[in-house]
Amino acid sequence: MPSYTAPTKDIQFILHDLLKVTESETPGYADLEADFTAAIFEEAGKLTSEVLTPLNAVGDKEGCKLENGIVYTPKGFKEAFGQVKEGGWTGLDMPEQYGGQNMPVVIGSAVGELFSSSNQAFTMYQGLTHGAASAILAHGTDAQKDTYLPNMVSCEWTGTMNLTEPHCGTDLGLMRTKAVPQDDGSYKITGQKIFISAGEHDMADNIIHLVLAKIEGGPEGIAGVSLFIVPKFMVNEDGSLGERNGVSVGSIEEKMGIHGNSTCVMNYDDATGFLLGQEHKGMRAMFTMMNEARLGVGMQGLSQAEVAYQNALEYAKDRLQGRAVTGAEHPDKPADPLIVHPDIRRSLMDQKSFAEGARAFILWGATMIDASHRNGDEAAEGLVSLLTPVIKGFLTDVGYDMTVKAQQVYGGHGYIEEWGMSQFTRDARIAMIYEGANGVQALDLVGRKLAQDGGKHVMAFFDLVKGFIKENAGQDDAFDVDFLEPLKAASKDLQSAGMYFMQNGAKNPNNALAGSNDFMHMFGHVCLGLMWAKMGLAAKAALAGGASDTAFYETKLATGRYYMARQLPATTLHLKRIESGADTVMALEAANF
Repeated sequence: MPSYTAPTKDIQFILHDLLKVTESETPGYADLEADFTAAIFEEAGKLTSEVLTPLNAVGDKEGCKLENGIVYTPKGFKEAFGQVKEGGWTGLDMPEQYGGQNMPVVIGSAVGELFSSSNQAFTMYQGLTHGAASAILAHGTDAQKDTYLPNMVSCEWTGTMNLTEPHCGTDLGLMRTKAVPQDDGSYKITGQKIFISAGEHDMADNIIHLVLAKIEGGPEGIAGVSLFIVPKFMVNEDGSLGERNGVSVGSIEEKMGIHGNSTCVMNYDDATGFLLGQEHKGMRAMFTMMNEARLGVGMQGLSQAEVAYQNALEYAKDRLQGRAVTGAEHPDKPADPLIVHPDIRRSLMDQKSFAEGARAFILWGATMIDASHRNGDEAAEGLVSLLTPVIKGFLTDVGYDMTVKAQQVYGGHGYIEEWGMSQFTRDARIAMIYEGANGVQALDLVGRKLAQDGGKHVMAFFDLVKGFIKENAGQDDAFDVDFLEPLKAASKDLQSAGMYFMQNGAKNPNNALAGSNDFMHMFGHVCLGLMWAKMGLAAKAALAGGASDTAFYETKLATGRYYMARQLPATTLHLKRIESGADTVMALEAANF
């Protein structure tokens, strides 16, 4: 059975050596002393490795069962959910007013990685609840917040988001679920939703569904969509649960992965719903949830890559196979371990350099969310909005690829379910699809985010990279060559791609959109390159300052050099593809495919 160890030391390095959280002006960050954050991650690490990791294979094998309208989660899930709730983990970064601990998002994100790595299907129950609660917190009335949030923050009640219908996915303007106004101010919701994660289960007393629907007589298309709170059980004025609402589960989807999560078809038959936010402004409210979810999904790409890498590394060190080409390294054994072979090293270094770079990228993004929410920093809000499709799309695309690389290290055993590696690949696959398929993320990045607010956010990113390079150039020739020069070259590639879109996209939009996926990946590489350059600088400073764990910091530098030399040059390939335009992409008539 696969194992998992929380990468607490690396998280601590990112928070304290790289991001220097206690020096930040963001309210609450001064309290994030190293001893304090270490204690949080140590406890989260114990829970995830000892309780949730053993249940990962159980959930994958057993799945969820629908019997007489009730969904039963896999063996051990309900008891583990109780431990998670008891520890207060579900409300880590939610307001104290509603029972949370009011910690910054950066702490919630770091802990979220540990939960997702250990058991992604299980973690989705609380993750979706957090997203639904955030939408109510941002757009609900005081009465709605008081009614739902205390029990959602504690996960006594869980939450969902209901967008997709059988005939429409991304194009939500085509939805048919309708909302009929009632005299008491409520609405009757009727329709069917599919792919609803945690739509029904046996781990909570109530489930609070957030449902997109169209109010009768409203505008056509997406402009007529509203968002509603539809509880499984009605909530009485005293907070107790009342009668069952008109919402039921039609079936459980049979999926490639995340079997331990109950992904349901949900039927709404004159269910009572309550408007969340304004009429016909449902997408505004839902995007509060979606943006948070997209950052969380990007983290899932990292989390599955991390746990897959940990197990591949252990296997590569233990499995004896062949001899090192330069001569036997373990002549006393019948063969050398796999890790002596350069191609295995290449694969493991790909995985390691991605996971550590992605972790820094996500936590950097989380600090921008905190700066926006806690400090009203509009520049931070604009930058993280620009980077959200990159975090979601790039990290899940590459995260999936890394689970495949980890599986490959095992050879034939990687394809056998007994060894558990295929689960990481299967579970990682969904992250490229849900919360907006990655092709849509790329289109959003190029078609909307680049030009947002006159392009000032992407220009701010370029200025950030240029400023870092200028500030640190010339201090160390080796650092310049290994880190700054590759970053500068990659950033120039990214700027050249942006210029191509500006010069060619207006007269033929297909020229821009045909290169959107390449641009998203190019942007992702530059972001990880920036993170690695910053981490290299932090590691150098720690070594110069007499850090006791020299092996950790030297390893960090070596891993960074690998990424800059072997991964970051991919920007050149992506630029060539972008500059080839749309002609070859659009050349065939549909009938000729």
